[in-house]
Amino acid sequence: MKNFINEFKAFALKGNVMDLAVGMMIGAAFGKIVSSLVNDILMPLIAAIFRIGDFTGLKLLLIDKGDVEANVYLNYGQFIQNIVDFVIVAFCIFMIVKAVNKLKKPEPAPAPEAPKKSDELLALEEIVSILKEKK
Repeated sequence: MKNFINEFKAFALKGNVMDLAVGMMIGAAFGKIVSSLVNDILMPLIAAIFRIGDFTGLKLLLIDKGDVEANVYLNYGQFIQNIVDFVIVAFCIFMIVKAVNKLKKPEPAPAPEAPKKSDELLALEEIVSILKEKK
């Protein structure tokens, strides 16, 4: 049991697990910001352009049971709203990633090392130089 706990501790404290945890926390906070941008800024603008509150109210009555709560509806408006939300969120994330990438300075590529000559090649070069000296 002690070995199991030590293995778990080693796993949980690895750098990549901690990086993942930090990334998840930042991602959750970032998700709130993007959701607010979509719900509080962009959707009201889109609603004003299309002159509707939002798409979620759009539905098609499939079965009329006489009672509004018992009726069966096809809520295609909610589906459209989810698609619009996804496109806006994806676009916002794309623009933010593009801006962050522009701010990053590209790291210069390391100069390639000259290939190391084998012992045989060094011996052949020495023989060639000796032969040239004899001429």
